[in-house]
Formats: sequence, structure tokens, C-alpha cells
Amino acid sequence: MTIAFWCVLLAALMPFVLAGISKAGDKTFNNRRPRDWYETVSGYRKRAWWAQQNSFEAFPFFAAAVIIAHVAEANQTTIDVLAITFIAARIAYATCYLADIHLVRSLFWLLGLGVTVALFIVAA
Repeated sequence: MTIAFWCVLLAALMPFVLAGISKAGDKTFNNRRPRDWYETVSGYRKRAWWAQQNSFEAFPFFAAAVIIAHVAEANQTTIDVLAITFIAARIAYATCYLADIHLVRSLFWLLGLGVTVALFIVAA
């Protein structure tokens, strides 16, 4: 399995890590109605939820880009470097989201998007 494919796995798990961050230590969490609970929280817990949602949204585009680049037989080292860059950007994005550093967060989001587009370009 390539490094890029491992990065796809990491990207797939990232939303679940963020969900855990949002819920950890909060005794008011109600697993019977988790979406209602999310509407009541604020601060880093709410931002972790938003980052979780965005991670779910970003995942299909990234996963497709990695798979397409692989199927198109693009240079594997290039694919791996781009995939690692995506993961690093998404970790930085989530960290900035949790810390409420909105401008830098948006820059990391843009980097992740750019890397995903780059994966399609190297597949061409």
C-alpha cells in the first residue's frame, strides 16, 4: 500500500477524531440525540463539530484525486508528497479551527484544496 493510500485512510479517520475532541469530557453529551447536543455547545466543541463536518466534505474529493492519480500512473513520489501535504494542511486546518484562528485556518483549507487539484493535474 502506498503512502498516499495511507493518507486516504488518515483523512477518512480525521472526522471521527474531531468528533471525539468535541465530546470528550462533556458529561451533558446525550448519545440518544447527538445532533441536538451539538446545537447546545459552543467554543472549541462547536468548532470541532464544524471541522468534523468540513473533513467529511473534503474527504471524497481528496480520495478520488489520489485514486485517479494512481490509476493514471502519475509519479508515485509526487502523489505521496501531495497526499502528505494534504494531511498536514488538514491537521493544521483543524488545529486552527479549534483555536479559532480563522484567517490562517482558511489558508490551510485553501492549501488542502490546491493539493487536491494538483493531484488531478499530475494525473493528466
